[in-house]
Amino acid sequence: MRFSVLASGSGGNACYVDTPQTRILIDAGLSCRELIKRLNTIDTGSARIDGIVITHEHADHIKGAGPIARHFDIPVYINTPTLGKSVKRLGNISQPKIIQTGQAITINDICIETFSKCHDAADPMGIIVSSNGSRLGLVTDLGRSTRLVEDRLKKCTGLIIEFNHDSEMLAQGPYSVSLQRRIKGTEGHLSNQQAGELLRKVAHKSLSYVVLAHLSSENNLPEKALQVARNVIDECRLDKTEIQISCQDIPMQLMEI
Repeated sequence: MRFSVLASGSGGNACYVDTPQTRILIDAGLSCRELIKRLNTIDTGSARIDGIVITHEHADHIKGAGPIARHFDIPVYINTPTLGKSVKRLGNISQPKIIQTGQAITINDICIETFSKCHDAADPMGIIVSSNGSRLGLVTDLGRSTRLVEDRLKKCTGLIIEFNHDSEMLAQGPYSVSLQRRIKGTEGHLSNQQAGELLRKVAHKSLSYVVLAHLSSENNLPEKALQVARNVIDECRLDKTEIQISCQDIPMQLMEI
């Protein structure tokens, strides 16, 4: 199984996962044209996408979902509360596939497990994608960790975890007090330190990749997030675990787990 974070941040989020039989997108927060461009950039081609899984209704996760679903005539997997909040932005989609949070779904040779997470959306979902023994966990837009989140992520061979903000930079930055409260609240976004603690709880010897995601351009620096993650990986003595940082403007190279 291979994956790439095509974009990550407040300007748009999308993740690509494939196997020899299946290609999916998790969220589609860029324009259809830009999503296709980035798929071509990572040399996957864009001849076929088998489905889109939507984690929640915020615009930076669904902006291009309707257009790319219509472009490829593919199903959109989405729970009912999220669909209710995003129906106008999605527009007409020919194959809505209604799922319940906590449900596992199968697309060809890929299994997608969903679970609840804390974020200020209607019914936000964390995602585990698995195939042939490989497991990729995706938890961005997370206000706080929970036992459920930790339990789901413990056996993943690849992790995409939100390292949204540095607490000091957020406190001293340009955001209003109310926006700061939202970001650091239990339904907001993880700080570097909170993400590091989550990583410490779920790290294990078979963890191949950790991708730091949804870094704030205003309230974080890649080197700050990387230092926290590196300290955790070193403390856990995971010499074979590779850390990558996703970004807003450039897709990551394909990684295999």
